[in-house]
Amino acid sequence: MFFVLRNRTYRHLFAAQAIALVGTGLATVALSLLAYDLAGASASAVLGTALAIKMVAFVGIAPVISAFADRIPRRTLLVAADLIRGGVALALPFVTEVWQIYVLIFLLQAASAAFTPTFQATIPEVLPAERDYTRALSLSRLAYDMESLFSPVLAAGLLTLISYNWLFFGTVLGFLASAALVVSVVLPRPTPVRRSGGAFAKATYGARLFGATPQLRALLALNMSVAAAGAMVIVNTVVLVRDHLDRTAGDVSIALGAFGAGSMAVALLLPRVLDRLSDRRVMLPAAVALFVVLGAFTVGLAAGVLSWSWLLIAWALLGAATSAALTPTGRLIRRAVPSADLPAAFAAQFSLSHAAWLLTYPLAGWLAFSVGMVAAAAVLSAIGFVATAAAWALWPTEAAVRSAAAPSYQLTRSDTEEEHQLAA
Repeated sequence: MFFVLRNRTYRHLFAAQAIALVGTGLATVALSLLAYDLAGASASAVLGTALAIKMVAFVGIAPVISAFADRIPRRTLLVAADLIRGGVALALPFVTEVWQIYVLIFLLQAASAAFTPTFQATIPEVLPAERDYTRALSLSRLAYDMESLFSPVLAAGLLTLISYNWLFFGTVLGFLASAALVVSVVLPRPTPVRRSGGAFAKATYGARLFGATPQLRALLALNMSVAAAGAMVIVNTVVLVRDHLDRTAGDVSIALGAFGAGSMAVALLLPRVLDRLSDRRVMLPAAVALFVVLGAFTVGLAAGVLSWSWLLIAWALLGAATSAALTPTGRLIRRAVPSADLPAAFAAQFSLSHAAWLLTYPLAGWLAFSVGMVAAAAVLSAIGFVATAAAWALWPTEAAVRSAAAPSYQLTRSDTEEEHQLAA
């Protein structure tokens, strides 16, 4: 899997992604503790609202950036986004009011909404061979797992020496290092794309691609299943650990690390699995596992048998299923749409997947705060069940997928028509 790192451009981009995500992981832990200091037992509600604001930035800004991304050098766009994110992280330690968290989170995530889809659309051009790209997807999943695994462990160690506010400065260093690595390579120029219609039509083109492609419609449902389980972990871990189990701030990092450990283990295995199995046969069973594990956790929580070991096991299993459901996403998109439409498709996936988080983040936080943790877990489990059933119904059979191995669907570029036609 690691042989793709021989490509210098990809190696630098992967290092930029990994380092920035380690810094982001430190900020995630610090933000949870900051919210707990400012709001106490209401920390879940604060985090749910803050993460909902993050999703608003992702959903609203990514499609707009994609409409004009072919006019901006990719390196310029990526570096500018890193510098903005670093500046915001530098301000977070000085927050004294909850509303200030909300403002800074919006600015930080607006920059991320420009960075991430641009980065994702660049990798298929840097690594055009599918075997190489599949390995790169697993490495990218591992980089995200470092945010869930290595960063919390690092944070737990650092918290024995320093206060959590200093963790934000690690985030600043991560973004600066990412910008430096991006500057060090030459990236492919974005391909100019001519589409009819105004700014709105261009910004929504990627979303219409998803509506026109059966596999991508199923992916929308899978995004909701992943978001339902992930919101329970990300929003409510700090309250489960600190209030329900009466454990230390460092144990919050360990619990989040268990989720990352499960995800990383599966990401290491997936390249060989995906050489033998289709995306459908990996992603759909993973979605089933998500709601089954979350449902079992809900039953245990309602029965009053929640323990530290059970929490760690459940979180590790949810991490493993999340990795299996998410890692093949880039390959699925690459196969489903023409090459010229990849930037729009990746921006749409970024935006639409986070629309699912926009629902589940505040739902997880406010339900836990207002009616209890058991009700929050039960509702999220039900959402996961419905979403997974929809994905099974929407995704074509494997025979149909094989018959459409090349990009299959292409939108008509008309201002008034949104129908799709089978590409010749």
